[in-house]
Amino acid sequence: MWTGGLFLYSDETGVKQLSKEILDEQAIRRALTRIAHEIIERNKGIENCVLVGIKTRGAYLAERLAERIKEIEGERIDTGEIDITLYRDDLTYKKQNEEPEVHGTDIKVNVKDRKVILVDDVLYTGRTVRAALDAVMDLGRPAQIQLAVLIDRGHRELPVRPDFVGKNVPTAKSEIIEVKLRETDQDEAVVLN
Repeated sequence: MWTGGLFLYSDETGVKQLSKEILDEQAIRRALTRIAHEIIERNKGIENCVLVGIKTRGAYLAERLAERIKEIEGERIDTGEIDITLYRDDLTYKKQNEEPEVHGTDIKVNVKDRKVILVDDVLYTGRTVRAALDAVMDLGRPAQIQLAVLIDRGHRELPVRPDFVGKNVPTAKSEIIEVKLRETDQDEAVVLN
């Protein structure tokens, strides 16, 4: 049930919880448009740049950024997506001898000597970004790596700072930021639980 920016829902135990909408569909669109402009401005165009989305939602956000950049610049920026599953330092297995589910990396362009802009939905501890850096470096040595995130929620455990941010959302460690995108969730919002 929606109550003016707050949503009431029941968790798995049946306890009523409040959920606050941070960004709606229009706010997400505006944030991505602003990030697209900032990427173009910082890099003086898109020559030699490639957007690499961190699977899953980062890959969809990278595609949306590519669309915005094409509208602005009149040409498409190269894109790709990267799966960091095997690069995570917290990789655990639910069952003994179980293999992690790998979704694959799809970067059709060479990243060597290119400006790579990693794209993710939420920046939290920095561990996902560290894993993505390792994965990109395994593909070649970029001239530069930049980071674009839709939400920066703080609580860094590693010295990682985004270059482009849709929205800074200070949170408690116990809170959860949930990014919902049409492509994966049939909904479009950023919610704080």
